[in-house]
Amino acid sequence: MFVIIAALLIIMALRMRPYALRVQDRVIRLEERLRLERLGGSIPVLTEAQWTALRFASDDEAAALAQQAAAERWTSKQIKNAIRNWRGDYWRI
Repeated sequence: MFVIIAALLIIMALRMRPYALRVQDRVIRLEERLRLERLGGSIPVLTEAQWTALRFASDDEAAALAQQAAAERWTSKQIKNAIRNWRGDYWRI
């Protein structure tokens, strides 16, 4: 009985971590869309990885980077390398 309970607890712990990360990724996408809208830029179609990489860009360069990343289909690493004024994300779990 203890083995079954231990296995269930391990499975539960392994399933909860990805769920929390997916929820954070959805919130990041929403925040970045709202930030681009507030900055006056148009909202391009980006992948989830591009949105999460764009969160490190400062307000001055976020709109231009988003447009360029969408047009040239940049990877998240290319977006991070193009950022000049880095903005840390210290709230991510």
